[in-house]
Amino acid sequence: MQKELVILGAGESGVAAALLAKAKGIPVFVSDSNTIAERFRAELTSAGITFEEGGHSRDRILAAAEVIKSPGIPDKVALIKDLDHAGIPVISDIEFAARYSKAHIVGITGSNGKTTTTLWTYHILKVAGIDATLSGNVGVSPCRQLADRDPAVFVMELSSFQLDRMYRTRVNTAVLTNITPDHLDRYDYKFENYINSKLRILQNQGEGDRFIWWTGDAVMKEHFRPELTPASKVPFSLGSVEQGSAVQSVEVQDALTHLGLSNGDDCQLCCMANGGKTSSAIINGDSLHIEFEGKVLDVQLDKVALKGRHNLCNAMAASLAALSAGASPEAVAEGLASFEAVEHRLEPCGEVDGVLFINDSKATNTDSAWYALDSMTRPVVWIAGGTDKGNDYRVLEDLARSKVKALICMGVDNSKLIKAFEGVVSTVVSTASLDDAFRAAIENASSGDVVLLSPACASFDLFKNYEQRGKLFKEKVKELL
Repeated sequence: MQKELVILGAGESGVAAALLAKAKGIPVFVSDSNTIAERFRAELTSAGITFEEGGHSRDRILAAAEVIKSPGIPDKVALIKDLDHAGIPVISDIEFAARYSKAHIVGITGSNGKTTTTLWTYHILKVAGIDATLSGNVGVSPCRQLADRDPAVFVMELSSFQLDRMYRTRVNTAVLTNITPDHLDRYDYKFENYINSKLRILQNQGEGDRFIWWTGDAVMKEHFRPELTPASKVPFSLGSVEQGSAVQSVEVQDALTHLGLSNGDDCQLCCMANGGKTSSAIINGDSLHIEFEGKVLDVQLDKVALKGRHNLCNAMAASLAALSAGASPEAVAEGLASFEAVEHRLEPCGEVDGVLFINDSKATNTDSAWYALDSMTRPVVWIAGGTDKGNDYRVLEDLARSKVKALICMGVDNSKLIKAFEGVVSTVVSTASLDDAFRAAIENASSGDVVLLSPACASFDLFKNYEQRGKLFKEKVKELL
């Protein structure tokens, strides 16, 4: 008798994996320790898939041939430890899906910018008329798509938790936006463990693949080794935006030398193995300059839909990824101009009595909050706080000192946040709910200010997720309009 595939967690990734297993004739059992959402329960029932909720049948699970776990389940959970100890393979839905797909996989990871870059890449590919599916940490699980058919391209946002349980998946176009401390509570508070998790995106690449990376990332300069991937290395750089340099920037050349890619020839940025053709992107003056395997594109910065330095990085990464997946330069130019902002990421949601309200609820770490504060041109009333993930707030001190007139702490325990910014920001207010935080923000804001929700923390102390936090914030703003 064929052993079961067991799926832990009955959210989008788990239910989609169950549907694919059913379509492939694999015996499957779904187990969720919580109550399963009605729409997912209905899908499982309709497909005739056996499931349980409100607890786990441990003996049945430990008899599985293989287990697919939700990325939200930590490895330190006792059941996962028991499975690992028993030698039962525990994989992600991405790993499972990859077995049944011949699609070109564009995988995008990083501590910041990965959602915007993923959505922007997908948008450009749709503009180009390419059969692409948005999947991974955004969109649908690739398993759901594969239960129907295999597309030409999967554009996947890949979290570190998904990468941790990927072993044989080959990411044809890998994008690493940056690496900064995040989710350290899931990595024994060791930054090195988190770095290694992100670098897993490169583990099965071949010579015909591409690796797209930001030359300005200090962690990459220190930890990346060329032998980690045989793929073509495709850099992007802020160039003159950061340092007033020309296209052949010192930043790019230094990074390439570190990676063993600068060979003293006439190549401007990165001499690729692919016929010696240059592939790179850089900000040169007032334009975005892209070269990709013989294709050249220049786009004026005022034509790029999203503003801010961080979004220039996202735009370059998305452009290179889309070109790697088959988009034309013309489609890239059109997609750069027509893309719309991501919800909950520096999202303007109204102006009342001269006070602008911005929802940046997706900023769940200090690096995201840094970019948000850096982009502010008005005095800031900053709402921050939530579930701390091992944050080091010192990276925000200079920006807070120069830009923030009042910090409104919003969380069950604000002590670490208060300690970090007392003496840095003149006004620090502690609140334990969105209602109180919003009220305090209004009291401290004047015409010409911005009220910025950029928490730098996870949302789980007061909210279901960052989406709910942002949605409720926007509802508060609407009440004032």
